[in-house]
Amino acid sequence: MLVTAGQMLDSQTLDSQTLDWHDGDMPYSKEFGDHFYCRTDGRQECGHVFLAGNGLPARWSQEKSPCGDFRIGELGFGTGLNFCETWRQWKLFRTPAARLHFMSFELYPMKREEIDRALSRWQEIDVERQALAAAWPDAPTGKVDLQMDDQTRLTVSCGPALEGVTGAEPGFNAWFLDGFAPSRNPDMWSPELMQALYEKTAPGGTFGTYAAAGFVRRNLQAAGFTVERRPGFAGKREMLCGKR
Repeated sequence: MLVTAGQMLDSQTLDSQTLDWHDGDMPYSKEFGDHFYCRTDGRQECGHVFLAGNGLPARWSQEKSPCGDFRIGELGFGTGLNFCETWRQWKLFRTPAARLHFMSFELYPMKREEIDRALSRWQEIDVERQALAAAWPDAPTGKVDLQMDDQTRLTVSCGPALEGVTGAEPGFNAWFLDGFAPSRNPDMWSPELMQALYEKTAPGGTFGTYAAAGFVRRNLQAAGFTVERRPGFAGKREMLCGKR
C-alpha cells in the first residue's frame, strides 16, 4: 500500500493503520477509508480476480522463472488472504518438484493477532491461517522471509511499494494488484509503479486486478502491458488482466 509525501499519511510517523472491525472480523482502514477485501467474499474474489485472472492454477505445471520458482508478486499484503488462498490451491495442484515464491509489498504490515482475526472467517483456509499466524514476526520490518513448507516461500517487503519493487529481482510470472481502491490511494497505481512492475515481469508474465479505473488501464498500457477487460466479481462490471 504505497503512500507518497503528497498524501495525508506520513510514513515517518505512522507505524500502522488504525483499524475498525466490521461484521466482527472484517478489517477497515480508517486512514484509507476502505475495506481490505470485497465484503461479499474476499476469498472467492481472490479466486476470480487474482488466480483466474492470471490463468492459475493451470500455469503452475507449465512455467517457472529463471531461478526455478513460479514467482508471484503482490501489491498490498494486507491480511494475507490472497497468500493463504493461493497457498491452499498451490498445494492441491503443484507438481512434486515445483516451487512457489510469493512476494508481497506492504507499507503497513498488520500484527499477528490482526491477521489471525481477519482470516478466521474462512474455514477453507484454516490450516494456512494458523501456519501464517504462527510464523509471523512480532514486529515485522524490512523483509519478512518465511519458508512455509518445502515448496512454498513467502517474502513480505515492508515499506513503500515503489522502492520494494524497484529493488526486487526481475522475473515475476504473475502479479496480484491489490492495493486500496484507486480513488483512495491513486499513487499505488501510478505510472512509475506500473513501469517498475513491467520491468520486473518475465516475458509472458501476467497481472490481474479488481481495479478498472481508466487511469489504471492507461498506466498499465503505457508501461507496456496488453490489457484486457473481464467481468468483475460479485456483480462488479469490470476487472482488468493483462500480459507482458
